[in-house]
Amino acid sequence: MGRKHGKKTKNRESSHTYIGTLDVTRSGVGYVIVENQKKDIFVRPQDFNRSLHGDRVKVKVTKENFRTGRMEGQIIEVIERKRTEYIGHLEVNEDFAFFIPEKGKGMPDIFIPANKLNGAKDGDRVLARLLEWNKKDKNPNGEVVNLLSALNLSDLSMKEILVEAGFPLEFDDEALEESERIPDKIPESEIKKRKDVRPVLTFTIDPADAKDFDDAISFRKLKNGNYEIGVHIADVSHYVETDTALDKDAYLRATSVYLPDRVLPMLPERISNELCSLRPQEDKLTFSAIFQISPKAEVKQHWLGRTVIHSNHRFTYEEVQEIIENKNGIYLEEITILNDIAQKLRKQRFKNGAINFSSQEVRFKLDENGKPVGIVIKESKEAHQLIEELMLLANRTVAERASKEKQGKKELPFPYRVHDTPDEEKLLPFVDFAKKFGHKFDTKTPEGIASSFNKMLQEVQGKPEQHVLEQLGIRTMAKAIYTSENIGHYGLGFVHYCHFTSPIRRYPDIMVHRLLQEILDGKPEVDKKMEKKCQHCSERERAAMEAERAANKYKQVEYMQQYLGEEFEGIISGVASFGFWVETILHKCEGLVSIQNLLDYDDFRLVESEYCLVGRRSGRSFRMGDKVWIKVISGNLSKRQLDYDWVIAPEHLKEEKAKAKAEKKKNK
Repeated sequence: MGRKHGKKTKNRESSHTYIGTLDVTRSGVGYVIVENQKKDIFVRPQDFNRSLHGDRVKVKVTKENFRTGRMEGQIIEVIERKRTEYIGHLEVNEDFAFFIPEKGKGMPDIFIPANKLNGAKDGDRVLARLLEWNKKDKNPNGEVVNLLSALNLSDLSMKEILVEAGFPLEFDDEALEESERIPDKIPESEIKKRKDVRPVLTFTIDPADAKDFDDAISFRKLKNGNYEIGVHIADVSHYVETDTALDKDAYLRATSVYLPDRVLPMLPERISNELCSLRPQEDKLTFSAIFQISPKAEVKQHWLGRTVIHSNHRFTYEEVQEIIENKNGIYLEEITILNDIAQKLRKQRFKNGAINFSSQEVRFKLDENGKPVGIVIKESKEAHQLIEELMLLANRTVAERASKEKQGKKELPFPYRVHDTPDEEKLLPFVDFAKKFGHKFDTKTPEGIASSFNKMLQEVQGKPEQHVLEQLGIRTMAKAIYTSENIGHYGLGFVHYCHFTSPIRRYPDIMVHRLLQEILDGKPEVDKKMEKKCQHCSERERAAMEAERAANKYKQVEYMQQYLGEEFEGIISGVASFGFWVETILHKCEGLVSIQNLLDYDDFRLVESEYCLVGRRSGRSFRMGDKVWIKVISGNLSKRQLDYDWVIAPEHLKEEKAKAKAEKKKNK
């Protein structure tokens, strides 16, 4: 519609239908985002047809503009709701109530009959669930799930983050009942069906605060000089059967969510912390990958199948690290050999094209009320790498086995974990930036890019530019996803890869276990919905990561509020036309320095290719990776936002630097 250059533009009537995701803007209008469509489909609020923000919908195109490609449409079906639970308050009448949501784009009030108030009263803040929305009803029907009686503001904020991300706070009653009905004792008939690994030395290595131990390692020396190393994974699929209430609830969540002060598990604790947790001195059902490996870390043969194990000992990562470093402790010989094998596997993996990005995890130390009182930085050490390399080996081996299974001429649909090559649009500017620090990239092949990354990461260790190049390098990478289209895992350097080792906290692993058993039985079934399930699991994984980021940001603000007005040294972690972000070195907490704060000094403009802001008059620059001093000026918990002011480094530091420089010159 409309005119341009004096010519009329015609819309044509259209009857095309598409499936996509509805995105409702702040103004209330909607756009249906369709994969592989260049332009989104515009939808007016009156044409939403009971669909809500984030829903997967079928849209019928009613108008189409030939010249611009713009389409307008009506939603004709809601295929899948993104979320059904909302936080808000109640307005209770005599026989019914209305739930008024606090957040949710274009979200209407929900009608709740008196018998579904669950004890809630007028004005109460509650969690409500949308049950149905019939064509004849103006408002959806729902029920109160529970009263939001929070311990404190932080507790409530964490619950809000989870609900907004579409994760139910409570398990379905039927799912809980199913989990409680499962007997503790393993029937002898089940043990007879499995390989019995109970006589073999077996132990778990997990974080100190872990409650669900979903993997164990067994070890024994063989007469031929090789080692038998078993990777044993909790057999969740034995307890969670397809299409049960437990299975449906687990699929809906698709992942556990880890916030700083809590875990929202994918499965009820009866499953995750009791039946399937590989606790010491207990017989447990597992799904295993057992390898015969030479002292040179060559895999000579492997076996996949269901087992029963008995863990002899529970280690923490810290205990194993101490044994490795001090060469003293229980099962010293076994841990030393396993560590040696893991380090050789790791070295081989990087030689074969895996990219060696270092991982550093920042966690909050919390008091009994969940309030942050300190920062803990966890680095990946040899104890972590021991488990990591053996899990990667198991995951890769299972995926390789699945890839050999054919249905006619086609591969069997299987939930692979894939990682694409870097996006050229992101990679090339980074390559140009890395050149400024003397790093050359071979961009002719994916293998050349990986090799260049590893060379750069090795060379920047301990240098001022290390932080910026590592961070920007990670940003060039594609996101790993689940899909039945196996394109390999670029970051790990694997042709075949899947997730097999964490079925307690990831639904794709349960899918892998079920399908692997069908393959081993020689009766694999083709799941026509496999790709849809993979997409759902990828979407839930992204939602969980966003919730985790939001919760970490909230805790950062909560922690830094005690330092208002104080000055700290930090590193510029990002730049934009409206300012730059700084992460404090001491607390690893990120805040924004607004460009308004810099107007007294100069007029700054963004130079994207340099990842920096540059002053027009002075030439002063603020580049990503630079060290700067900031003052903490405000912390907004509701926005989860920290605001910093840039300040000139304190005088005593300037003097110390000048003395050090003079001393260095003198010594020359």
